[in-house]
Amino acid sequence: MENELQPSPFLDPGPLTTAGSLAVLHLKRDLLLPIKLSDREADNDGYDEGPVTNTRFGSFPHSTLIGLPWGSQVRASVVDTGSRGRRGPDGEQNRKKRKLDDLEGGENRPRASTTQATGFIHILPPTPELWALSLPHRTQIVYTPDYSYILSRLRVRPGSVVIEAGAGSGSFTHAAARAVYNGRQSDVGQKVAGTRFGKVWSYEFHQQRQEKLLAELREHDLDSIVEITHRDVYGEGFLVKRETIEETAPQADAVFLDLPAPWLALRHLTRHQIRSSQPLTPVLDSAPQVAQASPPIPFESVLNPRNTVRICTFSPCIEQAQRTITTMRQLGWLEVEMVELAHRRIEIRRERVGLEDEGQRGMHVTPSSVEEALERSRDVQIRFNESQKFLKNKGDDIDEEARNGITEFHKREKPSRPTVDRATIIKSLVERKLYKEGRLTHRTEPELKTHTSYLVFALLPVPWGAEDELEALGKWPVGGKAVAEQVSNQIKKSLKKAEWAARLRNRTETASTAEEIASLTAPAQNGVADEEETSSEMMSHAIE
Repeated sequence: MENELQPSPFLDPGPLTTAGSLAVLHLKRDLLLPIKLSDREADNDGYDEGPVTNTRFGSFPHSTLIGLPWGSQVRASVVDTGSRGRRGPDGEQNRKKRKLDDLEGGENRPRASTTQATGFIHILPPTPELWALSLPHRTQIVYTPDYSYILSRLRVRPGSVVIEAGAGSGSFTHAAARAVYNGRQSDVGQKVAGTRFGKVWSYEFHQQRQEKLLAELREHDLDSIVEITHRDVYGEGFLVKRETIEETAPQADAVFLDLPAPWLALRHLTRHQIRSSQPLTPVLDSAPQVAQASPPIPFESVLNPRNTVRICTFSPCIEQAQRTITTMRQLGWLEVEMVELAHRRIEIRRERVGLEDEGQRGMHVTPSSVEEALERSRDVQIRFNESQKFLKNKGDDIDEEARNGITEFHKREKPSRPTVDRATIIKSLVERKLYKEGRLTHRTEPELKTHTSYLVFALLPVPWGAEDELEALGKWPVGGKAVAEQVSNQIKKSLKKAEWAARLRNRTETASTAEEIASLTAPAQNGVADEEETSSEMMSHAIE
């Protein structure tokens, strides 16, 4: 029960770092390292300081990382790594550097760490953005510029239900879990009647990837928000099998397909059953083969019947996008649009130009005025003349100063320049406010570092039926009270006939013998005729 109530570090990391929580070590701009903080001796790899994380910028005992505010800078510690990896007589690694009797005071506790002179990191809370840059890549992932735009276009908000097919490494999964989170049924005080909790239904065809992602979600305490299933959605669809009931429909508000052939999964994302004997698009030999359908079962849509459903497909090739768009139009999806994202990072900095700050990092050593340019030209010319004179007078007539390399250039009084040291730089930052000097410029990064893809968006509106017409007629009567009552009665009759026709179709699909199908054909045709006659009468009354 305590594990269920524990908040996820991706949703509520808290103000301070704690033992057992996930943290991200920011080593440099494009180098992040996710670790799980620990204060247990069982996780020690043989260090006196307890569990230690070694990086290229130094060693960091977990005791120096726990209990800090998020975003703190942590200096590296002096850690003896020489005896790590010593092996015992049996050939296994010795996990303890010292025996219990050798420890100070006879207690098995870590030794206090000593701060090193150089090396530091920043410790950051886990977020989907940082996780996308530091997660173990099992497949190509969806980066932040893509999934942020996708979630916005799909209108995913707290309480939404999202279907994700092709989970892969789990980058989009973590982002979607944060977007739909509005509480959990296991949270104290969150179980309110009528509340719809957000959920992500994720599907993965590769079993090993599905198992690894499931383990990560449990470690991140997101398994109550995300339900990942090992499934071939091309042939088996999106209904989830449970132990108590046969299958469950997610009733999704948004769908994201990151599949090689998303058009093969679209037949399972409809509000009405599609005949499997009628292919929507010609299947190529290279396309994945759809599994043979099992005996017919009653159709149940996985989409939300009360709201408009939005979909996005993620395809790297234009041919995939074209076939997906064709299938979407055949299935009744509207407002089909294809988008390609190109993300570039922009750096903004100040450029200071001048000779007085020569030697500082990031400075353009060029004259800032005509006077500085003339002074530098004179210095260069004098140095050149003196060097030529020294080369011509290599004989015995060279005086002692010339032999020692002392020329007229060295005797000139030059303007004194401040010594560039740490104290001078700090004084300049405080007094001169160098961060405000110079010209404000911006530059874009030369390379595109995100995975380019084609995003296809579409929406499927709620169908307008006789029930909706009856409800609208009650709110906005047309043609007077008598006409409204007459039209209302006709609509009610059509609803009853439609319900009878639906039950009849279900019985027809599950019929096992040809005689039973033949006995049901005649009343079905009569019912369809009556339904058409009723609809024509409704139209005539509405026109009157």
